Amino acid sequence: MIHIQNLAYAYGKKLILQDISVEIPANKITAIIGTNGCGKSTLLKNIAKILSYQKGCIQIDGEKLTAMSRKRLAKKVAFLPQNPEAPEGLTVREIVELGRHPYQSFLSGKSVSDAMKVEQALKEVSLTEEQDKLLSALSGGQKQRAWLAMTLAQDTPILLLDEPTTFLDIQHQKQLLELLHRLNQKLNKTIVMVLHDLNQVNQFADYIVALKAGKLVTQGYKADVMNKSTILQVFNIEVDFLHNAQGKCDYIAV
Repeated sequence: MIHIQNLAYAYGKKLILQDISVEIPANKITAIIGTNGCGKSTLLKNIAKILSYQKGCIQIDGEKLTAMSRKRLAKKVAFLPQNPEAPEGLTVREIVELGRHPYQSFLSGKSVSDAMKVEQALKEVSLTEEQDKLLSALSGGQKQRAWLAMTLAQDTPILLLDEPTTFLDIQHQKQLLELLHRLNQKLNKTIVMVLHDLNQVNQFADYIVALKAGKLVTQGYKADVMNKSTILQVFNIEVDFLHNAQGKCDYIAV
């Protein structure tokens, strides 16, 4: 679904991404991993067309990203940044309604279809009863679910999430990742997210893209690339893989 070839991105004179070639599979959960500053968020923002790469090519469903208008792209890809912010005084429903903007014109306003998509998104993240509350009145976990509902209302096949578990406690991290897994299974969403916790990657990701210092270290399905060698190469640490009676890796111990 997402084909990236020989991608390079520089901020000023500093090269952030170098010769990145990645194939991100459709209808799977892909985790981008690596140390801080390795280019994970930059790669995600280039796919979302928030940043403009200087070299290479990104294609989505065979169509070049550079040829897509932002409105057309917004019907294919929804992007949730780290720590999103909203103007004061907006309710949960008003936040979710923002996801319908790509389908509205200046004259058309909100449609019946828009309302249905918003209702469905609120239901998917279990925030129907909180829809009239101010976003600022919600807990951290509820706020993140509200932002996720906004991306669901956008009704795109692809979700790009930049560290969606940041600032959440362990319980809310687990709940959010379980929700994303359910959405992937139920709605066939292609989910690409930056994650730091290797055990969360091991539990929820299907496919892994590993970066180091702006370069691709490896990519592939979890069973093929999630091993001691990859982690040592990417993070420069040695780990142990703890397996259950069925031989499945239950925990990665540093």
